[in-house]
Amino acid sequence: MEIVVETHIKEYPLIARGKVRDIYEIDPHTLLIITTDRMSAFDVVLKEPIPYKGVVLNLLTLFWMKRFHHIKNHILEWDVQDFPSPLKKYVSQLRHRSVIVRKTTPLPIECIVRGYITGSGWKDYITTGKICGHILPEGLKEADKLPTPLFTPSTKAEMGKHDENITIQQARAKIGEGLFEEVEKISIDMYKQASEYAQERGIIIADTKFEFGIVKGELYLIDEVLTPDSSRFWPKEKYFPGRTQESFDKQYLRDWLSANWDKRGTPPSLPQEVIETTKEKYLEALYLLTGEKLEI
Repeated sequence: MEIVVETHIKEYPLIARGKVRDIYEIDPHTLLIITTDRMSAFDVVLKEPIPYKGVVLNLLTLFWMKRFHHIKNHILEWDVQDFPSPLKKYVSQLRHRSVIVRKTTPLPIECIVRGYITGSGWKDYITTGKICGHILPEGLKEADKLPTPLFTPSTKAEMGKHDENITIQQARAKIGEGLFEEVEKISIDMYKQASEYAQERGIIIADTKFEFGIVKGELYLIDEVLTPDSSRFWPKEKYFPGRTQESFDKQYLRDWLSANWDKRGTPPSLPQEVIETTKEKYLEALYLLTGEKLEI
C-alpha cells in the first residue's frame, strides 16, 4: 500500500488541496476526494506524513456512513474499480483512500457534539462556566462526562485560520431555525449511537465534528465522520477524569509539538518514534471500531 502525500491527476481539474484532502472535479455535479497521509496540527501541515492515516480516515468514514445509512450522505462510489476509466492508472494511489461524491453546498458551520468536557470546551468552561452559551454545573473536572451531550457549533475557518466556537443563537442566525434544528438533532443522535457502539469496543468518543451540505434543498452528511481527525477517541480502560486523557487520535502528536515548538514559524521535524506511535494509534482505532486490519 502506497504512502500518499500529494496527488497529481492530470485528467481532472484540482479544485482544492486542503490540509489532508485533494479534491478534483469529475463533472459539474461530482467530485473525487482523496484522503492523503498529510498530517496537520495547530493549523499547519507538517513536513512528515503519517503512513496510511488517510486510509484509516477514509475507511472509518465509510464504516460510519454505512452504519448511519438512514441519513443521506454525499458518497456515490467507493470502489476504485468502478471509478471513471481515466482514473484507472492511479488505482494504487486511490485504493482505500478515495471516494466519488456528489457536489454539495456546505453549511457555514461545523456541527460539534461534546459528550465530555475537554479541549477548547474545557478552556471556555474554566473561564466562563459555559460552552457556546450552554451553562454548565459548577465544579466539573477536566474530561468529566457531561450530564447530556451538547451541540456546540463553530465557524468553518479557511485553511491556516482557527475555527471559533459560536453560540447556538449565532449558528441559528447563520443557517436558519429549521435547518439548525435538523442538524442539531441528527448530530446528537449520531453521536449517542456511535458512543454506545464505541464504548462496547473500548473507545470513549469524547467529542466529534460533523459537516453537512445542501443539494436542491436536501440535507446531506458530508466530509469525514467519526475519525481520529474529527473526534477525540480515548481508551476506555485508561479513562480517569481530572487530567488530560490518553488517546487514539492525534493528541499524542499535538502534545509532542506543544513541548517542542512555540507554534511560531516552521514546526520541527517529527521523530520517527512519534510518526510510528501516531500511525499505530490510528490503526488501532480502525481495528477496534471495525475489526479491520490493514494489509500493509
